[in-house]
Amino acid sequence: MISKKALMLSKKALGVSPSPTMIIDDKAKDMLRQGINVIGFGGGEPDFDTPVHIREAAIKAINEGHTRYTPASGTLELKKTICYRLKKDQGLDYSPAQIVVSNGAKHSLFNVLGTLLNPGDEVLIPVPYWVSYPELVKLNDGVPVAVETGVENNLKATVQDLEKYRTAKTKALLLNSPTNPTGQVYSEKELQALADFCCEHNIYVIADEVYEKLVYDEARHYSIASFNDKIKDLTIIVNGASKSYAMTGWRIGYTASTVEIAGVMSAIQSQNASNPNSIAQKAVETALLGSQECVEEMRLAFDERRRYMYDRINNLPCLQALKPEGTFYMFVDLSGAVGKSFQGNLIENGDDFARLLLENRNVAVVPGRGFGSPDYARLAFATSINYIVEGLDRLEAFINELE
Repeated sequence: MISKKALMLSKKALGVSPSPTMIIDDKAKDMLRQGINVIGFGGGEPDFDTPVHIREAAIKAINEGHTRYTPASGTLELKKTICYRLKKDQGLDYSPAQIVVSNGAKHSLFNVLGTLLNPGDEVLIPVPYWVSYPELVKLNDGVPVAVETGVENNLKATVQDLEKYRTAKTKALLLNSPTNPTGQVYSEKELQALADFCCEHNIYVIADEVYEKLVYDEARHYSIASFNDKIKDLTIIVNGASKSYAMTGWRIGYTASTVEIAGVMSAIQSQNASNPNSIAQKAVETALLGSQECVEEMRLAFDERRRYMYDRINNLPCLQALKPEGTFYMFVDLSGAVGKSFQGNLIENGDDFARLLLENRNVAVVPGRGFGSPDYARLAFATSINYIVEGLDRLEAFINELE
């Protein structure tokens, strides 16, 4: 007889929480399949189709026989293209040996953390954070350290914030700009201060820049790797095609780092994934090399939606939105609704708010607990303006019924 101990599942795996964004999105889609008219503000993907010229490049790749294994870390052609884009957009010089192409930016993050972390190493993660960051750290035997930030700095981390949590075990800072879920963009001055801090204490920077092309108003994206050679050596840039080119399902992400780090990541990937999708790699070549007008068209559409959603939400009682400078997310403070009731149901946190809103008004938002901020909710404006208008009408009706 096999003992229960022998059949015990991995404690590390059991300690990982499922993504709340995917849970909300899956529930909304299930309701839609049942014929319920749900307005979804939960999903983190553009509502645009992948641009035609990129799709055509994929079809051409299939017809030309690009359907076999590629090098584990990606094709030389795509790596050269990524180097070109990094130089053109950020003035950064990388060689193909410093680039690792993976199956999406999340896979890239997993490779980075697997390369950097030893058991017990700590990773500083500013709050609010993307829901997967702490779980990815835990899966790679690290310790996620949530760094509380202040509303006075629009929930962006400062050196003073980081210093409160730095210890002898601090190995890396996980920095996301433009930021999911708040849509904030770190300024050049703010990044320089963080770069100096990390250089002084020899802390790696995992720079998630996947939303770099989606910025608004006067905001500008700067890569923290661009300030000097030392911070560049300490930085692992993580990026991908999903958000900027509406290629979420194509699953291509990439990193830029030192040759040593890239070599270890490549070895890891050769064992756990063989290589990224060969056809998608050809499509991303075209995306990065071709006209960027498609990116600008999406950015302008998102900007229109952003302005409407921000003005509308901030005219509602009980809610306060942080104006996003980038991404396609809006982070909304629900503390004014906490303690109120809807049809006799007490709202104690963002989870209650999101559940009652979905069950009674068929509007899906992501509660803030998964982002480290339980009294907030994230709304994505990556959907049509007509859906946004209808969804916010329903939200307003919900708010007006709170007691």
